[in-house]
Amino acid sequence: LNKSAPVAKLSAAQKKALATLDSKYKARIAEREIASKEEIDKAVAMGDFEKMEQLQQELVNKRKAIQAELEEKKDQVRGTAQKQ
Repeated sequence: LNKSAPVAKLSAAQKKALATLDSKYKARIAEREIASKEEIDKAVAMGDFEKMEQLQQELVNKRKAIQAELEEKKDQVRGTAQKQ
């Protein structure tokens, strides 16, 4: 068992805030994927596979950045539970 980090109880408001963040960031990722897919499809249609790979890597990087931002915000919400 991991005894270094006690489990913090979350309030209903915190649970709601976490769910809202999940929903918001899931939508941001989906938006980015749609926009990137269009660009990737254009690159493939033009036969520019180097550009396609670049766009795919940019999408991966952007998704990771959005996910990291989400986790940071969730940690902030959870952090308020530990202060109570």
